[in-house]
Amino acid sequence: MTKPLDGLNVLDFTHVQAGPACTQMMGFLGANVIKIERRGSGDMTRGWLRDKPGVDSLYFTMFNCNKRSIELDMKTPEGKALLEDMIKRSDVMVENFGPGALDRMGFTWERIQELNPRVILASVKGYAEGHANEHLKVYENVAQCSGGAAATTGFWDGPPTVSGAALGDSNSGMHLLIGILAALEMRHKTGRGQKVAVAMQDAVLNLVRIKLRDQQRLERTGILAEYPQAQPNFAFDRDGNPLSFDNIHSVPRGGNAGGGGQPGWMLKCKGWETDADSYVYFTIAANMWPQICDMIDKPEWKDDPAYNTFEGRVDKLMDIFSFIETKFADKDKFEVTEWAAQYGIPCGPVMSMKELAHDPSLRKVETVVEVKDEIRGNHLTVGAPFKFSGFKPEITRAPLLGEHTDEILKELGCDDAKIKELHAKQVV
Repeated sequence: MTKPLDGLNVLDFTHVQAGPACTQMMGFLGANVIKIERRGSGDMTRGWLRDKPGVDSLYFTMFNCNKRSIELDMKTPEGKALLEDMIKRSDVMVENFGPGALDRMGFTWERIQELNPRVILASVKGYAEGHANEHLKVYENVAQCSGGAAATTGFWDGPPTVSGAALGDSNSGMHLLIGILAALEMRHKTGRGQKVAVAMQDAVLNLVRIKLRDQQRLERTGILAEYPQAQPNFAFDRDGNPLSFDNIHSVPRGGNAGGGGQPGWMLKCKGWETDADSYVYFTIAANMWPQICDMIDKPEWKDDPAYNTFEGRVDKLMDIFSFIETKFADKDKFEVTEWAAQYGIPCGPVMSMKELAHDPSLRKVETVVEVKDEIRGNHLTVGAPFKFSGFKPEITRAPLLGEHTDEILKELGCDDAKIKELHAKQVV
């Protein structure tokens, strides 16, 4: 089967999550991804949060499928020479070391260009080059804070809250993949490679851009009408004082308020007392108001000016949500979802990780995939998030540390005697 990135050679100089998420996607698309790992230890996540003794962790396996691994000591002259040879043969080199680390290894962008002027050097860093904080190291939750996600997530009477979604790490890796593919397309036109960099702060901010929209609205109007804090006697601080936009100057935490211009909220369903995930997210879309009134048996609200426009409803939104919630008391979240669908109303169940792991539909469409692994045993991973009509990604297990060292050395032209010598000198 022809794959989109067949024939593309990728040097994977990444670790933990942001970089590996990017290169794994390239592997899903058919690229030849060679993961270069520190001799003797490899990617630090191989040992993180192990669920089984003596095998690589799920943290590692879920971000390093469809790759090959070589152990390499780049502090040795032989190791550097091998890396230079691999750079000459590569199309893309991906790294997410700390700021300046690659330069200190002797592989500046200028040196990499000398070795291969067609190579794409792709990097993930905490902050953009030229930013005042470009020298700082950044991890997942730090990126969520620096990019504006934490300040706008959670409830108004609590602290800033980080998301369970990897907005800093995997999100940055996905943004980097977009940049790599664009740089490869540019190379088709110019014949030359270039640097591509994604800052984790930038990637997070890109996903919370509607909050930047809200900041501008707040500065111009003094209020965000769809936020609970705009409703009298609804939102209170930790000391019990009412919150209002009279003294709010930055986009606040809005709980579960909808962010797309259509008010929404989490509503309890049957079983919520014992199941923390028995909720649906219900949206009051303006163009669906008549259908919502029919669904909740409030036909009189269709023509009532106090309810039939957003401006009329806005000061009663939480009361309306509370009333709708009473209609869900005898239905579970899946029944509510189907009920709303009959009226064409946007509504969806809160899915727990256990439900997602065992969802037959996700298995059928290969969003959740069982990876065949003869070493640690079969396990689940998230498959390719994109679907093609003419190509289906095949997911293969993550490599053992150095599993393909000799294979890769032979591809570089090393004979058996040279490979034996490199092992004896502890280069590989």
